Amino acid sequence: MIKDAHLRIIFIPLLGIGLPLVSGIITYDLYSVPELIVANLFFITTSLAIWAGCNWIHGRIRLLYAPLSNLFAKLAMVSFVSGLYGACMGSLSTLIWMQFSRDRFNWETLGRFTILCVLAVLVFTLIYEILYLTREREIDTQKVQQLDEERSQAELQALTNELDPHFIFNSLNAMNHLILNNPGQAHLFNNKLAQVYKYILINRTRQLISLEEEFEFIENYFFLLQIRHDDKLQFRSDLGDNYKNVMIPPCALQILMENAIKHNEFTDANPLKIRIAMNGQYLKVSNNIKPKPYSVNSTGIGLKNLSSRYKIICKRDIVIETNHENFTVKLPLIK
Repeated sequence: MIKDAHLRIIFIPLLGIGLPLVSGIITYDLYSVPELIVANLFFITTSLAIWAGCNWIHGRIRLLYAPLSNLFAKLAMVSFVSGLYGACMGSLSTLIWMQFSRDRFNWETLGRFTILCVLAVLVFTLIYEILYLTREREIDTQKVQQLDEERSQAELQALTNELDPHFIFNSLNAMNHLILNNPGQAHLFNNKLAQVYKYILINRTRQLISLEEEFEFIENYFFLLQIRHDDKLQFRSDLGDNYKNVMIPPCALQILMENAIKHNEFTDANPLKIRIAMNGQYLKVSNNIKPKPYSVNSTGIGLKNLSSRYKIICKRDIVIETNHENFTVKLPLIK
């Protein structure tokens, strides 16, 4: 129900005094002050009874028309029943007052007061229904927002969890190769891998992280890649001076680096060149294109994962551009 304490305090006495005066069923010159006080108290009581009764009617009828989808049908039903109740109470109070008053009554006076009671009931019924519907819409909106936030959190957590198996699988394959062929590099690789994985564990539940922290992580990650691929990989960055104010989903750059390595062939003579740059709208990660001569076993999770995370976090999507020479992914800047 609507909390109407202030409305009751103001309008119940106002209507109880004003409606009889306007309709002409009380002529003030015919009564003494004590009699006028009693008369006004009587009609204030009538006003209170109508107000309370209409509140009860609104609450009961809402249970009946709640399943209905037609708003006008709801308003018409509650207005009709409330108006009928107001007319009956107004007429009854007038008939009672006629037994004790000194005024001369006719059907016109009775009808005028009854009509005023009905009009007052209809006005306040509409006010109450507007307040009620507005409140219900606010509650529904809050529930929808809460559900959306919970769904987004669940989706984001699921997407983040996809990173770990993917990253571990590639890293363990590299570790296995190094243990067999170069134990010294395997030890160094293991230490750097521990630092990288620590970053993932610490930030796995976070939606965003500063680009500065992500870039420190990607430098460690690229060090691991260079141990695996020597000089076949080249990495260059051009972030300017404002990158410290930029946020990014954790491991976003790692996904793009891994995607470039997975889909391209590179050698010492023709290295894979990865470049990270930033302009006013996007963080751009690009690499030269030289597709592998064989089909790549790809799950397609990487870019879809990144796209979904950006849509959930900032309602924007990544932009993918490709031509004969370069493949570029633009990540929207989040400041």
